[in-house]
Amino acid sequence: MKVYKLLFRSISLVFLLLTTMGMSCKKGSEGGAPSNLELAVNVFKDGSGRVDFIATANNADRYFFSFGQGNESIRSNDGKVSTVYKASGVYNVKVIAYSSANKSIELAQNVSVSMDDAIEDVGYVSPEDYPGMSLVWQDEFDGNRLNTKFWSFDIGTGVDGWGNHELQYYREENVEVQNGYLTITAKKEAYSGKQYTSSRIKTEGKKSFLYGRIDMRAKLPKGQGIWPAFWALGANHNTVGWPLCGEIDFMEMVGGGPGKDNTVHGTVHYEHGGHQYVGGSHTLTSGDFYDKFHVFSIVWTANKLTWYVDNEEYYSFDTTDEHKDEFRRPYFILLNMAVGGIWPGSPDVNTVFPQKYIIDYVRVFQ
Repeated sequence: MKVYKLLFRSISLVFLLLTTMGMSCKKGSEGGAPSNLELAVNVFKDGSGRVDFIATANNADRYFFSFGQGNESIRSNDGKVSTVYKASGVYNVKVIAYSSANKSIELAQNVSVSMDDAIEDVGYVSPEDYPGMSLVWQDEFDGNRLNTKFWSFDIGTGVDGWGNHELQYYREENVEVQNGYLTITAKKEAYSGKQYTSSRIKTEGKKSFLYGRIDMRAKLPKGQGIWPAFWALGANHNTVGWPLCGEIDFMEMVGGGPGKDNTVHGTVHYEHGGHQYVGGSHTLTSGDFYDKFHVFSIVWTANKLTWYVDNEEYYSFDTTDEHKDEFRRPYFILLNMAVGGIWPGSPDVNTVFPQKYIIDYVRVFQ
């Protein structure tokens, strides 16, 4: 009996030692402090004051940032945050990485921000002529105001958020022409019952086109809920209505991260026993459409529409059927940036404002 008791005590002691060692090992792995904290900084060079930050560290499960503008502290679980500075200057940015055991490591870094309006003109440039075609109209956005001989504004919220449940109020004040560029800016600001403002311009009643090649060179915005567009409506839409007038979306982008900020869409809408639509898309092999300028084009004939990005074809649509007669009539051009809506959804906590849609030129060849 004593032998069994001794054996039981020995086994119990071994079990207790193993359990204690296991708990100690577990506590040791959970209690380690973060290490190798690094901070990557991307300062946007469009005069917006926007800066993106990415912090990384070993054994960290959360990060806290301060941007040198006061006592703010922003938490990020993945180490990714953005902010918008209101003035040029050098800011001392601090990031603290925490482990699950609340041990921490801190890093401080100076960030230089310039608010000048210089736009970095990098990216694809389309030719000024094409074989068998002549340049019949263009707007290079020279001068310091929008050319009202070509363009007018849509103002307000339309019907049901312009038919798409969009969240912005369109204003003239969100358009700027400077240094050869048109900039449409989406802002997070309360105005006339809405929490966002932006702009939408059109050539309706001033310029309409039937067939040819249309090029638009632009640097797009980015972010969840951001929806820049370059498109056209049938010039008869006020008399026959939509979609009977037809719609050609030369370029749309619905922002929101990988697979969205690097993808644009080309679509048509028309009437055939009800609303019909079809289209294609183009995704960059690297980077986003925010990173540099690209040229978005369509070639339009009596029997076909063909979409291009940087002169690379990505989709075509046959219009020869009789019920596609909408696409054999004149159209006017629109440029706008929506915020929210059925397709992109609403902005989220990661969406940074202001957002800028920068257009270098629009050209029409026939």
